[in-house]
Amino acid sequence: MTCSVLSCRIYICMPPNTKLNVLRRFQVRNPNPDPSGSPSTQFPRCFPRIFQLVANFRFTGFLNPKSLVTPLPKGKTTATGGNYTAIPGHEAPRGSGASVRTRAEAAGRSRGAMEWERRLRGRLAARRAPKKSEQELKDEEMELFTRYYMEWKGGKTSGNTSYTNIPRFYYRLPAEDEVLLQKLREESRAVFLQRKSRELLDNEELQNLWFLLDKHQTSPMIGEEAMINYENFLKVGEKAGPKCKQFFTAKIFAKLLHNDPYGRISIMQFFNYVMRKVWLHQTRIGLSLYDVAGQGYLRESDLENYILELIPTLPQLDGLEKSFYSFYVCTAVRKFFFFLDPLRTGKIKIQDILACSFLDDLLELRDEELSKESQETNWFSAPSALRVYGQYLNLDKDHNGMLSKEELSRYGTGTLTNIFLDRVFQECLTYDGEMDYKTYLDFVLALENRKEPAALQYVFKLLDIENKGHLNVFSLNYFFRAIQEQMKIHGQEPVSFQDVKDEIFDMVKPKDPYKISLQDLINSSQGDTVTSILIDLNGFWTYENREVLVASDNDNTADVDDA
Repeated sequence: MTCSVLSCRIYICMPPNTKLNVLRRFQVRNPNPDPSGSPSTQFPRCFPRIFQLVANFRFTGFLNPKSLVTPLPKGKTTATGGNYTAIPGHEAPRGSGASVRTRAEAAGRSRGAMEWERRLRGRLAARRAPKKSEQELKDEEMELFTRYYMEWKGGKTSGNTSYTNIPRFYYRLPAEDEVLLQKLREESRAVFLQRKSRELLDNEELQNLWFLLDKHQTSPMIGEEAMINYENFLKVGEKAGPKCKQFFTAKIFAKLLHNDPYGRISIMQFFNYVMRKVWLHQTRIGLSLYDVAGQGYLRESDLENYILELIPTLPQLDGLEKSFYSFYVCTAVRKFFFFLDPLRTGKIKIQDILACSFLDDLLELRDEELSKESQETNWFSAPSALRVYGQYLNLDKDHNGMLSKEELSRYGTGTLTNIFLDRVFQECLTYDGEMDYKTYLDFVLALENRKEPAALQYVFKLLDIENKGHLNVFSLNYFFRAIQEQMKIHGQEPVSFQDVKDEIFDMVKPKDPYKISLQDLINSSQGDTVTSILIDLNGFWTYENREVLVASDNDNTADVDDA
């Protein structure tokens, strides 16, 4: 039988009156001892007499009944007429003719018994050992799983063991209370940026590069523009020094190569290319100094600090009072975040800042001779910032620093519909039902740049009253009814919605003929016209009378030419 309990009594089935010598390591105990003190040879009365008590001991695990061999009495042989089969602890009876094979088998069985005893003791010792922690159990479980999985897979490992040497690619950012680690990170980043800055060309090296290019120009010249062929291009690269080596490659030469019959490039174009690259790297390093997290992006506060420290270096902003600096910084930063952070995550990639033209417009203010027209069209100029802030102050009639819906209704020509203004205050961030300066800047940027995807996304969110991600006939009719009401107020005859709806779908040409998505508006290049028709009476009037306005403009142009 097989037994799996901790404590048991083992009974072996054998013929009656058969004696069995028990190994000394097992203590024979009779649960019903003889009162006379005779040896424990009695049987429990609850068992038949064919059972004899062998041992009473503690063990863990399973016992194979085949390992228990019934010995034969002395002087008897096996049923096959052969030899006596010994068990551990029994010697072969004399005169039985036991062979060498019998003794070898007996020795093997003795070793098996000793092995069984060793395992039994190990199991008992394991039970007495202290319990492993939960983490140790998990580690052991993972180790066993890995080993068994590899065995199941055939135990084959890849010949390429480079995966064991994969470098560490994730580094945890220091916590706020880890001051020492934060200081170490800041210092290491500063040293890294300084090293990158030293790798850039300075003014003297740029002047030397221009001198070498001019010296190695290849004739003939095209007008007044100096040219250089590839052979001289490589010569200049060898003489310019190691810092310039990255610019003198066949790839860059091919990029700048146009339809020159002699296979040359313009020296001025190449030099401007180098200047642009150097400027981009310098600006990248400058912006990275404000990247507190060191993750390649700037938060709103980081960009505010950058622009605030940049103001003294811009001659076109010398006339600004220091009390206006905070409003100017807010005005400048909002344009970056409105167009470069459409998901409103609160951070912008430095690469996106370098790729857009906003930084060029901002740094254009270094030009002391910037024209008045350029200043008026530049959002970052002092006149533009003062204009936007002045409009905000004029709308704020109660002078509480916030704009209500009634105050905002006078924005521009004052022809924005009430339904659209309701949606603005429903969707945008307000404080007790009033709009602050930051929210107002987003509003202005959206309405002044309606052709831009970010502006269309802003207005589309307001038009999508059902939050379905598209505009259907119901949404268009909902907003156009306010236009019809304003037309009645101004004494104009309302236009049929069906006609306007058909014109809108004809202009946009959406993929689905029954609804317009944001992407449909962007792809159609008619998003500014569609939004103006739905939210602004003046915009609808301009669209409705577009043919008359075009004819009037042509007449004015002809009169100027005649004069």
